[in-house]
Amino acid sequence: MCTLALLGTVLSVGGALAEGQQQKQMADYQAKAYEQQAQADAQSAAFEQSQERRRQDLLQAQARAQAGASGVGISGSPTEVLAANARQGQLDLKALQYGSQLRRNNLATQAAISRFTGRQAATASIFKVGGNLMSALYDPAKAVKFGKGAFPPAPGGFSTGGLY
Repeated sequence: MCTLALLGTVLSVGGALAEGQQQKQMADYQAKAYEQQAQADAQSAAFEQSQERRRQDLLQAQARAQAGASGVGISGSPTEVLAANARQGQLDLKALQYGSQLRRNNLATQAAISRFTGRQAATASIFKVGGNLMSALYDPAKAVKFGKGAFPPAPGGFSTGGLY
């Protein structure tokens, strides 16, 4: 009987440790997935920015060509329009960068939370192991019972005088 109880305790302890490690591995895997997603987002944003730069360069070239074809010199109003277009283009590029940075920060935070959760699961499994071991070692028959004295009750019940 003692052997079965000991075997049950060993299995319980081993299971708790394995469960904690599996949870930690899953959390680490999830964190890595978040980091890869953040990297992919950075690459995607860089591509979007290069496409936006090309589009802006094309628009600026077209505006210059139209101004030149109309016989208007590139000074005064056409220059101001080109400068305003360039400023707006820079704002568009910065908006793309900002959005990408927000997404990457969010994914980095999710990765950190996932790793933290994994560490917590591993720690919790150790405490669970300790609880299982304490349960296996605890014998209620030998436990101290609070609220009762160490000596047997007085014969005949409770007495108001004397030793008893």
